[in-house]
Amino acid sequence: MNPPSVVDRSAAVLVLIDLQERLAAVMGRRAAVVETAVLLAGVARELAMPVIVTRQYPEGLGDLVPELSSAALEGDPVDKLSFCCTKEPAFGERLADTRRSQVVLAGIETHICVAQTALALRGSGHDVFVVADATCSRRDEDHAVALDRMRAAGVTVTTAESVIYEALGRAGTPEFAAVLTLVKGRAAR
Repeated sequence: MNPPSVVDRSAAVLVLIDLQERLAAVMGRRAAVVETAVLLAGVARELAMPVIVTRQYPEGLGDLVPELSSAALEGDPVDKLSFCCTKEPAFGERLADTRRSQVVLAGIETHICVAQTALALRGSGHDVFVVADATCSRRDEDHAVALDRMRAAGVTVTTAESVIYEALGRAGTPEFAAVLTLVKGRAAR
C-alpha cells in the first residue's frame, strides 16, 4: 500500500465534477481542463479505477461536454442540486460502493463544487487529491485561493501526470504502454 500522499490505483476513485456544456463554456481554461479530464477518464479505464461523474442542475447547465460524453464512461451521471457532492445521497451510495479510500477530483468550478466536495471528503477521512490542471474557475483568483484553502485543509493538490504515473507505479507493463499512448496523444495536440 502506498503512503496516503501517493495515488494508489487499487484504493482510488476518480470523480469528475460538473463538466457540463453551459458551465464549461464560460471557463477561460475550458479546452485544457476538459482535455485533461478526458485523459484522466481514459487512464482510469485502463487501470480499472472507478469513475463517478456528476452534473449540477442539468436543466440549467446542460449535459456533459461532448468530449466527456464520448469517453465511454460507465453508469449514468449523478445529478445534483447541492454544490457539495457528498450532500447528494446518490453520490454517497456510489462512492461507498467503490470501497475506495482515495478520491481524485477534477472538474469545475474549483472554488465551489470541487472545494466543497474535497473539504467534506477530507473531513470524512478520505485521502483527497485535487488535480489542479483538471480544475478551473471563471476567475483565476478563485481557482488559486481554492487550491490554497484545500491544501491547508490536508487535501493533496497535484497534476494529472502526477496522478497518472503514481497510479501506474512502474514502467514496462502492458498497462504502461496503453497509458503512455493516451498521454502521448494528449501531448501531440
